[in-house]
Amino acid sequence: MNQEPHRLSDTEQRAWTAYRRMSLLLDSRLARDLSRQSGLSEPDYCVLSNLRAGPGHRCRVSELAHRMLWSRSRLSHHLARMQQRGLVVREECETDGRGAVVVLTQEGLRTIDAAAPLHVEAVRAHFMDLLTPDQIEAFADVGETVVARLTESWAR
Repeated sequence: MNQEPHRLSDTEQRAWTAYRRMSLLLDSRLARDLSRQSGLSEPDYCVLSNLRAGPGHRCRVSELAHRMLWSRSRLSHHLARMQQRGLVVREECETDGRGAVVVLTQEGLRTIDAAAPLHVEAVRAHFMDLLTPDQIEAFADVGETVVARLTESWAR
C-alpha cells in the first residue's frame, strides 16, 4: 500500500525554505568573514572555541569529535593541520593510555582571543541585529527544541 507523504503546508514550506536558504547564506557569510578577518576556517574556530571554553583549555579528542559531530579520523586529520600551524598540541590521556587529549597552545589562545570579538561582530551584523528581541527569543526556543530532540535521538 503506497501512502502519499504528508505534505508541508504553505506556511511550513515557507519556513523550511527560509531556514535552508538562511542557513546556507549565513554560514557562507560568517565563514568568509572569519577567514578574511582571522585566517581561520569554521572548523578551526569551532576547535579553538571548544578548547578555550574547556577546563585547562583541553579536551579529549573523542569528546571534541562528538561535540563537532565529526568522526575521530576526520578530526585527527584536521588537528594535524592545526598542530602544524602551532594552534594545538596532542598529548596522551593521563587516565587512559588509548585516548588522546588536544590542548590549546599559547598561539592558539592568542588566535581565538583575537578572532572571537570579530566573529561576534559578524554574527551581530548578519543575524542578531536584524531581529527583534521577540524574534531572537522565538528563534532560541525553536533551536533549543530541535537540538534537544536531535540530541536525544543522536544518543540512541
